[in-house]
Amino acid sequence: RIVFYRLIGIDCVAGQLRAFDNVARFLGPLILAGCAPFGSPPEAEQQSKFAGSPQFNAESSRFENRRPNVIEETREEAFNLAMIYEFFIADRPDGVPVQPLPQVTPQMAEFMAPSDDLKIIWFGHSTFLLNFNDKTVLVDPMFSNSAAPVSFAVKRFQPPVIGLDDLPPIDFILISHDHYDHLDMKSVQYFRDQAVTFITPLGVGSHLQGWGINAANIIERDWWDSIEFDGLEFIAAPAQHFSGRSLTDENKTLWASWIVRDAEHNVYFSGDTGYDTHFKAIGEQYGPFDVAFIESGQYNQAWKAVHLLPEEGVQAYQDLKAKRFFPIHWAMFELALHPWYEPVERLDALSAVNNVNLMTPKIGQITTVNSESGFEKWWKALITKAPDR
Repeated sequence: RIVFYRLIGIDCVAGQLRAFDNVARFLGPLILAGCAPFGSPPEAEQQSKFAGSPQFNAESSRFENRRPNVIEETREEAFNLAMIYEFFIADRPDGVPVQPLPQVTPQMAEFMAPSDDLKIIWFGHSTFLLNFNDKTVLVDPMFSNSAAPVSFAVKRFQPPVIGLDDLPPIDFILISHDHYDHLDMKSVQYFRDQAVTFITPLGVGSHLQGWGINAANIIERDWWDSIEFDGLEFIAAPAQHFSGRSLTDENKTLWASWIVRDAEHNVYFSGDTGYDTHFKAIGEQYGPFDVAFIESGQYNQAWKAVHLLPEEGVQAYQDLKAKRFFPIHWAMFELALHPWYEPVERLDALSAVNNVNLMTPKIGQITTVNSESGFEKWWKALITKAPDR
């Protein structure tokens, strides 16, 4: 299992264990040759355009975090016998739900009806749809059945609540980074012939172009850079993470969090990230936020540098000066060792003692940023045993 995750570059600790590199490098070319889902990382000519980015190391031709060695430190922390036991031997009956998660088929006429409020639909994991006064923003669209370049690996808990054909017209697609559970080739290709603007961190556009997206429809931004469309502004902001879809393209593209705002609403999307000083800097410069979509799953103490623990998510929420906490990056894929329901259980408990306004709609449920109605704790009925981590 760990070897396979290392081969496909999935965003979890299994994708980082050095001990299996030799095996991966032997088998990798046999599996990955000619594999379109691996995308097209930036070539030398494109990389030359990154020279002015403070995040780009020209010597290594790779992007870096504020703490340049954080990925190497994570590898050292994660590789040990206990972790191997957890992945290969230990029984994890709660890794996936025992029955389908409850969901609501969204009525798009209702979602698109004129309103002064910001409307939201969460599709599970980190995919969600926003309606900013008739401007639609689709975030990290992942509608495929597996978060991998091969269909039999890293399968969804259940099919998407709706298909791509059922979405309303999409104006913007916002991408946080190029890992498989956030940048899905088939979902991207669906929009090849549509008037959609893709907004990505530096370098990610090379993947999109390789999948047939017109370069004129792609906008790349470095941290703290912005772009505005008729009053709707997108601002790229820091995150502490990494990128890559194969054995040879680690950190060839940038990762980012995002701020999306208009005259009425201000939204933050964390992307994938560990906790660092960027949350406070973002909150001071661009907060307060009406809602913060904060990654809240696929964590472990061993790789906390690149994924938030629940307590760190609450601290990030406070740093951001957010009014509402919307947990994402959970409830659709098993990419870590914790029970599938643990992220929301821990956040629910933390919210009660930290004055956190937690938003936990069902998958597909239409909600609004100013909704004052309480959210059903729908996951409770599906818990098969108490969390033990």
